[in-house]
Order: sequence, then C-alpha cells, then structure tokens
Amino acid sequence: MDSAARARPTLRDVAQLAGVSPKTVSRVVNGEPGVSPSKAGAVERAIRQLEYRPNITASSLRRAGGRTAAVAAVLEDVSNPFSSALYRALEDVAHARDVMVFAGSVEEDPSRERALVRAFAMRQADAMLIVPASDNQAYLTREVTTGTPLVFVDRPPVGLHADAVLVDNESGAADAVRHLAAHGHRDIAFLGDLHTIATARRRFQGYKEALSDHGIRPDPAHIAHDLHTTEAAEAAFGRLLDSATPPTACFSAQNLITIGAIRALRARGLQHRVAVVGFDDFPLADLLEPAVTVVSQDPYRMGRVAADILFRRLDGEDWEPTTHLVETRLIVRGSGELRPETP
Repeated sequence: MDSAARARPTLRDVAQLAGVSPKTVSRVVNGEPGVSPSKAGAVERAIRQLEYRPNITASSLRRAGGRTAAVAAVLEDVSNPFSSALYRALEDVAHARDVMVFAGSVEEDPSRERALVRAFAMRQADAMLIVPASDNQAYLTREVTTGTPLVFVDRPPVGLHADAVLVDNESGAADAVRHLAAHGHRDIAFLGDLHTIATARRRFQGYKEALSDHGIRPDPAHIAHDLHTTEAAEAAFGRLLDSATPPTACFSAQNLITIGAIRALRARGLQHRVAVVGFDDFPLADLLEPAVTVVSQDPYRMGRVAADILFRRLDGEDWEPTTHLVETRLIVRGSGELRPETP
C-alpha cells in the first residue's frame, strides 16, 4: 500500500473539498462562532465524506512522518492483574522507544470499546493493542486501511483481518480439569465468566471435553456462568457448597472468579477439603494456605509479543496478519492436589 493510500485525511483536505479556508474548518471543528450556516454545512459534509477525524494531540508531541509518539491499549479492566500485566509489557517496550501509552478499560461493554477506539484514533495514536469486548471488529477497517497497526490480545478479532496474540484456552482448561480428575475427583464444578466472552466459552468447552475424556458427565447444577466479579463468584460457589450434594472440586475459569471461590471456601472452612484449580494466576496465590494451583497464561509475555508486533509494523515491516499462540502452563501449588474425602 503506498503512502498516499495510507494517509489520513487532513484539515487542509477538508478545506479544499468544502471550498473554504483551513481556519474556517478549524472553527467548525472546535465549535467556534463566526462561520456562516452555508460554510459550516459544507465543512460538515466534507468531514463526513472524507471520514476526517480531528487531530487533538498537541503538535509538540508529533514526530516526523506524522506520528504522535503515542500508542493505545484498549483493555478489559486495568485493575485486573491480567490487564495490568498486558499494559506494563506494552509500556516497557514503548518506554525504551520514548513512546507514550494511553490506556482505558472497556469492562465488557461493546459501546465503550468503540468509544475508546474512536477517542484514541482522534488523538492519532500510532498503533493500538486491543482486548475486544464486542462481537465484531469490522468497524476498525478504516484504521487498518489508513495504516494504523492493530494487534488483538486474548480474543481474536471478528470481521477483521489483523494480528492476534492468543492462548489455547480449551487446552489450558482441559489440563486443569484432567489434573483434578487425576486426583480422584468426578464431581467438578465449573465457574465461568460472561458467556458472551469468546475465551469463557472456549474454557467451558475444554472443561466439558476433559470430563468426557474421563467418562464423567457434567452436573448442570454445578455449572455457573456469567460470574464477572469476585462477589458474584463467591455467592455462586457458596450456593453450590451449601447444597445437598456439593462438588468435591472446582475449576474456576478466570482469576477474579478464583478469588471469589477461595473466599467462599474459607468462609466455610473448606479450603483444605475442596480442590480448586484456577485459570489465570494472580498476586499472592502462592502465599495462601493452601497455595492455589493455576493454569498460567503469562500475560506479560503476551503483552511483549503484542508490543513487538506493533513496533515492527511501525518500523515498516509488512506481513500477512498472523495469530501468535502463547502456551499456558499448569502451576502445581497445593489447592488442586487435594483428594476427595472418602465417605
């Protein structure tokens, strides 16, 4: 793709199409008075036709070649340890290049994802790392065609051909459940995130496949979805533990859900009797008693791989968009090795 095809429309392009001066365009964009309705209408039509986005980044930040020396991270929740590790990895690589990082949380809200992407695009972010919440990213086609490098992390893009950094969620979840089954458990509960999240669905699939491998039929009463907070997970697992036929083990499919499950166990004094394996590591998991067995994704490594892709793209390298897989690792610490009590 040549530089002309990749260039974003400029304020001067809008002025030329509308037949007005650049100053008039600037006044319309900034909502300033003193522009006649006819000229304002011409400018607005030109903006829509060119899909012009005002560059509100300070000109002092811009580099040669039209770059802003800033990249953006659209994350699920910056307070979540997984998102924090992704952000830190991107920041470490960017800092070495004297590049700033903007970040925001989508909180599984597709409209917020779009709003954040638009805000970062208006600030002329040179590249974006995105953990998507929406079910279709075709709206980002313009960013791709204008040459903005994009890389999706944790969840693949839908409706858009772009680089992605993922883990094999089904395989990791299956490893966790097989580990519990190998320690004698046949009644293994599942605690999952929002069913709208692709990774949550894949982890549930891995859970079912591992049970099937051991000839175990999952108990619908011991399966809970849409547990997006620690509090929701604690309440849901508490209900399972208080039931007439509680599970002897649990696979929790996200780190905040694992924390909620552990709280439910400790509130009932069951942390040494009910086994737990969680997907995603979290701070202090190794210091609890028992320490928590987890399937680790290594989000920092995922972030480094994603950052490397973005900056290689910015440096001018070109290749067919690719999915890069980062392996999971089962970390054995104690909670997943508890055996079911014999009657």
